Amino acid sequence: MIPIPCSHSALVIDMNGSIQLTTEQHFQIEQFNRALDTTQDPEQLRHLARQLMQAWQTQKAATCWVLKQDMPPFISPNG
Repeated sequence: MIPIPCSHSALVIDMNGSIQLTTEQHFQIEQFNRALDTTQDPEQLRHLARQLMQAWQTQKAATCWVLKQDMPPFISPNG
């Protein structure tokens, strides 16, 4: 089983306003990809797919919750 951790690292947004993955997140993606590449057991692949679906839907729910909060828009200190 590959854990899908929640990282509390700082959000990185590039000059175009796109959210960038952290080095840790890139590492976690590579770790998960390697686990998928080496898995021969169909049941384990199904389990990994279920983990990914759960993480994706949890992230979508969290994003919706944040967007519904009555918070002023984020303005970067750098302008």
